Amino acid sequence: MIRRLYDWMIAIAGHRHALWALAAVAFLESSIFPIPPDVLMIPMIIAAPTKAFRIALVATIASVTGGLAGYGIGYGLMDSIGQPVLEFYGKADKFDELAAGFNEYGVWAVIIAGVTPFPFKVITIFSGVTHLSLPLFVASSIFARALRFFIVAGLLWKFGEPVRTFIEKRLGLVFTVFVVLLIGGLYLVKYL
Repeated sequence: MIRRLYDWMIAIAGHRHALWALAAVAFLESSIFPIPPDVLMIPMIIAAPTKAFRIALVATIASVTGGLAGYGIGYGLMDSIGQPVLEFYGKADKFDELAAGFNEYGVWAVIIAGVTPFPFKVITIFSGVTHLSLPLFVASSIFARALRFFIVAGLLWKFGEPVRTFIEKRLGLVFTVFVVLLIGGLYLVKYL
């Protein structure tokens, strides 16, 4: 099923309404959809590099708006929608453990999930369930998603097709290492 969705998204990238499809995918990915918008963004930017930053902006706005939907799911619809989504991603059993200390580090969780391959929708739902400050949630979502999408757009705009393979295979790892180094650096500054 996931492979068919992926192939369908690649086919949409060349359609004249691809920007609207990207907005829909970015919105849904932040609350319930399993495939990240990068799958659509990358071929769109390769096909039209002059629109790279417009494409990244659409993905960012739609993703943050979708994140607000995920927040709403957690805030008001946890039992009917949130719980099944968390179960689908195998995170339901970890909920109580994560919720206990979530608001203390919630902004960092939103930023980390927003730039790494970790499913962003899990954090948007947790943010709503734990009532993370909405202004902090929105600000950290904008920062994280813009960072992710504009870096991808910038790399593709500058280097084009040769960087596509790198992005598709290794960018998630690079973002994850960056976040680990950032957190490690902050820890060292705080405790040394």
